[in-house]
Amino acid sequence: MEQHLNRFIDTFTKSIKENNAAIFAGAGLSIPAGFVNWKNLLREIAVELNLDIDKENDLIAIAQYHYNENGNNRHKLNQLLIEEFTQGTSVTPNHKILAALPIQTYWTTNYDKLIEKAFEEEGKTPDTKITQENLSTNIPKRDAVVYKMHGDVSLPDQAILTKDDYEGYNEKRPLYTTALQGDLVAKTFLFIGFSFDDPNLEYILSRIRILLGQNQRDHYCFFKKVNRKDFKSDTDFNYAEIQHQLKIKDLRRYSINALLIDDYSEITEVLSAIQKKVLRSNIFISGAAKVYDPRTEKDALSFVHKLSYRISSKGYKIVSGVGHGIGSAVINGAMEYVFSTKYRHLDDALVLRPFPQVVTGTKSKEERNLEYRNEMMRHTGIALFIFGNKDDEKGSWKLSNGMIEEFEVAITQGVIPLPVGATGYTSEELWNKVMTKPELYYPHNPDLFDALKQIGDKSLIDNELINQILKAISILQNHF
Repeated sequence: MEQHLNRFIDTFTKSIKENNAAIFAGAGLSIPAGFVNWKNLLREIAVELNLDIDKENDLIAIAQYHYNENGNNRHKLNQLLIEEFTQGTSVTPNHKILAALPIQTYWTTNYDKLIEKAFEEEGKTPDTKITQENLSTNIPKRDAVVYKMHGDVSLPDQAILTKDDYEGYNEKRPLYTTALQGDLVAKTFLFIGFSFDDPNLEYILSRIRILLGQNQRDHYCFFKKVNRKDFKSDTDFNYAEIQHQLKIKDLRRYSINALLIDDYSEITEVLSAIQKKVLRSNIFISGAAKVYDPRTEKDALSFVHKLSYRISSKGYKIVSGVGHGIGSAVINGAMEYVFSTKYRHLDDALVLRPFPQVVTGTKSKEERNLEYRNEMMRHTGIALFIFGNKDDEKGSWKLSNGMIEEFEVAITQGVIPLPVGATGYTSEELWNKVMTKPELYYPHNPDLFDALKQIGDKSLIDNELINQILKAISILQNHF
């Protein structure tokens, strides 16, 4: 991946973690799902007007001409929206990734419901704003707000389609203009599938530029590079390249930075990398212990406490199922760090998902625990495995089958496993497994492989072992 894209991934991931990220989706996000673009939507309308849609650039004018020619009747335009944007379609990989990310603000000029559908499939609750009246009410426990800037297929008569609609936008929908201005000032936007030909957005961006001058927040958009093979002649290619560069430079006036890509498939790669980077700051700690040999219980719990403290101090969030014998030390380590600083909240450092201790309901304990493990692992990117034994009902101990299941769930969901073999038991077995064929589990990186070897060394003192664990976690933050 090109360096400028890697820099963007780091920047936007930081904005997401700080709850300062937003998405602006244009038609290009929905076209891969099977929806038409504006030219194809208005193709039939253009034919009726004796115009060639492929020669027209002002598509809003086409809609207005039709409206004028039909005595200010927009029934056919409304019907086109219903026919084109109510067909059954599946959400795209890009929609799925966006819905999975912890982003709370989405703006779109699209009439379709793919963004909302993606949220629902992710098990999230979107609060969709279609009319100005919607802005004053909120859905309880919403996960994200979706602003349908130009309306929705469910209300085709109110959709923004014609020149009249655009020219009267700031008078009829001033609250949308105000809300978008506020978000553009306070959040870092990523524009996806947007051409920047929308007069409403241009007006809003120009107002912000006038008000803030050189103090505008940086935003980003994807732009496909101009490719010679897409043109019939060098003259056409050169002209398109000039237009392309001029547009990119003009967007800089609004502090919008172009992310140049060779193919639209790279958008999915970038979004996937952002998702992995966000998840890999969430560290799942899998562990259980009845015995700690050759360590004493006190020394073992001290190690777990220090490990949890150090992980929290690096800004990572710990996810824990509160495993038997080690869960309290995990909690105490994270709490000690959080309470040592007044700038962090416990929720920023620790997510606890203790397993139910009593079996109730129709599902077996095994079925319930598997579902629970799958749900926990969905929200993490790296899984640490420490110790791993439990009571064998005969007064002795046996390996933890629950940790083995958590390892398998991690692999299935693409979570990177880090078994700390030096702690013995199940973790040692898992460490032996991954080190037999590390290329199956890890990106190729000599420093990473060295750290993996070290976390299996039982002779290391606690601080050095923790250093090697943190080294591996750090390296994995930038490998996708």
